[in-house]
Amino acid sequence: MPLESLSAYEALAARAHGHMCAGQILGLRMALYGLRLLGLDDPTGKDRKRLVTFVEIDRCATDAIPVVTGCRLGKRALKFRDFGKVAATFCDIERQRAVRVAARESAKQRARQLHPEIEDRNRQQMAAYREMPDEELFDIQWVRVALGPEEFPGYKGARVACAACGEGISFRREVVVEGRTLCRACAGERYYEPLA
Repeated sequence: MPLESLSAYEALAARAHGHMCAGQILGLRMALYGLRLLGLDDPTGKDRKRLVTFVEIDRCATDAIPVVTGCRLGKRALKFRDFGKVAATFCDIERQRAVRVAARESAKQRARQLHPEIEDRNRQQMAAYREMPDEELFDIQWVRVALGPEEFPGYKGARVACAACGEGISFRREVVVEGRTLCRACAGERYYEPLA
């Protein structure tokens, strides 16, 4: 499906996220801008297998980006790197090109200047983010993203078992420690602590 208007995506994003907010507008605009820069106009159709997107924050903008791009974690086309930044990198894997789009900190101040009559900060930012030019709202940087075959949608690889816990590990995410194949949790990267 070819790219739609911002307002068409807003309805879809509000449904997916549960409400509409300034972060959602930023995410939608960020994705539209990134795709335009890459020259991809049909991310959920003919360009579907060409696009991988990295998001850098677990906030509202990240829920909006898949609405435009079609990239999803479960499809292995959406990657999360927790940098705490309202930024995303859009990768055209066919042309081996990538652009990182980051929200400018100055956009919040600019929203206050554009709409001083709106007291509610979220509504003020939403109004401004809908109308600000891309160049005023975002910084861009052309980047190189090295993606191994295991990062691509549709990758099928060997599954191995962790020598410590026995759980299966896919997509070459195992590590070898002192000659033993371990999952990242057993190798010390655990985000949880077992109670038993």
